[in-house]
Parts: sequence; C-alpha cells; structure tokens
Amino acid sequence: MAILEEPIKEVLELKNYINGEWVESKSKEVWDVVNPATQKPLAKVPMSTNDEVIQAIEAAKEAFLEWRRTPPLARARCLFRLKELLENNFEYLSRIQTMEHGKTIDESRGETRRGIEMVEVATGIPSLMMGYNLEDIAVGIDEAVVYQPLGVFAHIAPFNFPFMVPLWYSPFALATGNTFIVKPSPRDPISQVKLAELIEEAGFPPGVYNVVHGGAEVASTLIEHPDIKGVTFVGTTAIGREVYKKCGETCKRAIVQGSAKNFLVVMPDTNVEATIPALMTSFFGNTGQRCLSGANLVIVGEDDGFYRNFLDAFLDATSKIRVGYGLDETIQMGPMQSVDGKERVMRYIEMGIKENAKLIIDGRKPTIVGDYPDTCFLNPTVFENVTPNMTIAREEIFGPVASVMRAKDLDQAIEMIHGNNFGNAASIFTTSGRAAREFQYRVQCGNIGINIGIVAPMAFFPFSGMKDSFFGVLHGQGRDAIRFFTESKVVIERWF
Repeated sequence: MAILEEPIKEVLELKNYINGEWVESKSKEVWDVVNPATQKPLAKVPMSTNDEVIQAIEAAKEAFLEWRRTPPLARARCLFRLKELLENNFEYLSRIQTMEHGKTIDESRGETRRGIEMVEVATGIPSLMMGYNLEDIAVGIDEAVVYQPLGVFAHIAPFNFPFMVPLWYSPFALATGNTFIVKPSPRDPISQVKLAELIEEAGFPPGVYNVVHGGAEVASTLIEHPDIKGVTFVGTTAIGREVYKKCGETCKRAIVQGSAKNFLVVMPDTNVEATIPALMTSFFGNTGQRCLSGANLVIVGEDDGFYRNFLDAFLDATSKIRVGYGLDETIQMGPMQSVDGKERVMRYIEMGIKENAKLIIDGRKPTIVGDYPDTCFLNPTVFENVTPNMTIAREEIFGPVASVMRAKDLDQAIEMIHGNNFGNAASIFTTSGRAAREFQYRVQCGNIGINIGIVAPMAFFPFSGMKDSFFGVLHGQGRDAIRFFTESKVVIERWF
C-alpha cells in the first residue's frame, strides 16, 4: 500500500559527519537501530571512539575562526537554503521519524514542521543579534553592547523527538556564528544523519556542523572537553543533574531540560466536547513519550455527577484510539520506541495496582491494527482513585498512562501541582477567566496552558521549565537561545 511507503529500503551503515566529511568509525561497538513497529532492522550505528569525538571538536574549533567572521546575513542565507531543502524533503524526513521512533505519521509531520520553524526564526539573525548603544554616557564618551559568539557548542539529544529537539538549538547557534556538534540518541539517529546531509547541501562550511554517534562515553567527552563552550541537553532529570554539575565544574554554559509530571486540571465549567480531544492528544500522543504529555488528570469539584460524566467521556474516547504502525494514516498511537521503554511502563502499571489505584483501562495486552509483533506495543492505560503520594502520580512514566485524581477546588488542585518535584507544564480547562488567571499566576511551571493540552511554545518563544524539570538560566528557542549562544561585550569609547 502506498500509504505505508517506507523510505528506508535497506539497512544503513551510519557514519560520523566530521569537518564536512562522512567518516566511518573505527569503533568495534555497533548498535542496531530497529523499527519498533515491525521489529525490522533499519541501521547500524557506531559507538564512536574518544579520538573521533576529539577530531570533531578540533574541526569545529578550527571552523569557528572563519565562521564567526562570516557576516550574519551570509550565515542567514545558508539557513534559508536549509529551510528550502527541509521543505522539499518534508515527507521523506517525516516518514523516517515514524520508522525509527514509532510515532504516527501525523505526529512526525508536526515534528518536522516545528523543526523547520526553528530554522525559519533563526534566519532573522541580522536583527535578532543586534546589540544596543548610548551616546554621551559622560561628556564625549559613548557606550555600546555587542553580542559575540563563543565557539563550539554540543548537543546531547533525546530519543523522543529525534529530528526536532536538536533544532531547538543548532539553528540559533549557527546563526550567531558558533559551531556545533550533535550527538544523536543511538536509539534513533537516522533523522540527524539526514539533517546533516541537507546541512551539507545547503552550503555550510566544513566543520561548522558535525554529528558524532555514541552513548554516555561520547557525551562525557563532549561535556568535559575544555574547547566546548556550552552544552544543551534534553533527557531525564537524573542524568540532567549530572550534565549540569559537570558543566559547572568545567565552566560551561548549559541548558538542561529534564523530566516532567504534567497536571491537566479540568474545572466543572469546562467545555467537555472541546476538552476531550485535547486530552487524548496530550495523554496518548507520541505514545506518552513527550515531556509535555499529560500525566495526572485532576477533575475539580465535589459534584459526583460531573465527575462521572466527564470520566466516562474520557474513557470512551480513550477506548477508541487506534494503535498500530504509524505510517498508516488511520493510526492514532504507535508503539513505544523500545522494548525497555515498554517494560518500564509495565512496571509502573504494576506499581499502581499495588498502591491500590483502580485500573479501569489496562493497556498491557494491546489490540493492534495490522499484523505486527506486539514487542513494543501498548494500548492506553487509565487509573482512577489516584492520590498525590502514589508512585504513578509522582514519577515520570513516559508512556501512555493517565492517572485520574480529584480535587475539591482549584486551590487543592494547585497544591497537588506544587507538591510534585517537577515543573515543566500544567494546563487548566475552564470557561472562567478568573480561574484561568489564578492558575496562570500561581502555578509554578514553566509552560502554562489555558484550554491547551500540549503547551509547546513556538520557535520565537522560549521552551521554559521550572523546579526539577529545568537546570540553567536561559532556555532553548527564540531570544533566550540568542543570548545563550552569545556573550555581551561592552565597548566604552572616547576620542580626543
């Protein structure tokens, strides 16, 4: 069927991209990249040697000397060419994401679009990078601030958005005159290989952009090397703490996006018909493998009738979600990306049962559309009678599991949110402006949604985060990214 057309026809032998060349790794350790829906092998990815990582760093350091002298307008033209190439390869890139990650083709297209938007915003660098000045700060003396690039930056990428997340950072780093090294997740690195091919075609000079495959050892070398000026990381809070600590010890800038446990609060006055679809996408989109996914559904009020009616509508919609291979346009949820990811979710479901949460939809024995192995598949799972102290209410599950909770009023719902260690996102569904403003004003989370299920900031706004969901000062995307990748140089001058 044309609808299931797969762009990867044979097993790929992935190489590093260093100094404008595709270089075969000398490493003896190679991982298999597997399609989580079909379990067919897609590629072999090397765990690069330390020498290969250092070669990439040295190439990026050397390229920086000329790249920073390239006028911002010329750098922007490279980005304009890249944007055109991304548009021309839009469907191809999206299908690769579905094959290597498992998400639905519609979700992959959304990821590709968001990645392109990052490049699009970064093309405005001649304006975005402008400093400021003032004449006559004293008699005959003028002062100015100019923003200057720093050097080589590295990104340690997650598996859940293999194409988009590196683009939260790289276009802004390149536009401001820095050079960049990406370490893709070894679980699904093909998207970054294809992106690097297009970056090369767009005319970026050798060494400006590099891709080095590997795991924790490669990441450690990038973090610890003295020629790396800053690191951007997206992953778990546990690993993020170590990344942030090491960056501090080696005097590096860092943006660290960590784990999440997002609360979605439903008020009694909500528009139920509009709210339910937003909740479906939030809880079960990307198979729950999203730092902006809904985790805890808090239904507010003491009216048992509203609670029961709303929950029944939620369960009815959940039970109708079609699970299968994401290249089928009719599929609404794909598999988990990996076997160990599925096993982790299964363990959390067992924890919920042991803690006396009521399992009302059990997704452990999946119903799959099509003849595919159930190796990585789950169906949506829903727990009722969940309390804030339960493990499934506190810890990030990172899978298609919804925990339903009750709060007597908005104050109690906000207390629940504040009782959790994480502060990535929170949403309220209501028709009350007063409740919405109270929620927005008080809730300690970086990204707030008002009748929005997935609080994903656009490329010209920062991707925020608070508490254990974020370590750093400046965030990725938009003006924050411009400031992160530049240093303020103050010039004070007087002429006699």
